[in-house]
Amino acid sequence: MAREPREGGRGGRDREREGDELVDKLVTINRVAKVVKGGRRFAFAALVVVGDQKGRVGYGAGKAREVPEAIRKATERAKRGMIRVPMKEGRTLHHDVAGHFGAGKVVLRSAEAGTGIIAGGPMRAVFESLGINDVVAKSLGTRNPHNMVKATFDALARCASPRSVANRRGKKVAEIFGKRDQAASVGEAADA
Repeated sequence: MAREPREGGRGGRDREREGDELVDKLVTINRVAKVVKGGRRFAFAALVVVGDQKGRVGYGAGKAREVPEAIRKATERAKRGMIRVPMKEGRTLHHDVAGHFGAGKVVLRSAEAGTGIIAGGPMRAVFESLGINDVVAKSLGTRNPHNMVKATFDALARCASPRSVANRRGKKVAEIFGKRDQAASVGEAADA
């Protein structure tokens, strides 16, 4: 009793949805050596960030004897581990957030329209792939690209939209922002 092969192979993991234009950015490539009896065997390790520029982003690392193969492996891993990040007005973060991984610590701050991406190399690749246009980011601690990218993803995973916070608290979005609006209206009344 033979089975008919399914389309897509590997359970449909390889299929890309229509309209999913993924942008991949090579963050770093490093030559690594394995010492064996006859000398050294060289390989290449690649770190790649993949995103759709609409709020989804992922990173992956790959290692192989040839550079293109290492990049391909890293890109596949990045596509498998994508996360969704809520964005304010489709251009910046909703709030300031900090993240860390190992010795890498990052601080991400939302910014006004027109600010641009003010961030170092590995973090810049993450924001460009994510589709964030206005953000200020600072890396504290390590300059290791792997730890910087992982710390940035830790911070992005902590981001929450006002709608998700309201749902979690069982309130409406207006109730969460209500105190600020009431204080502003009281200040305006006092000025008049």
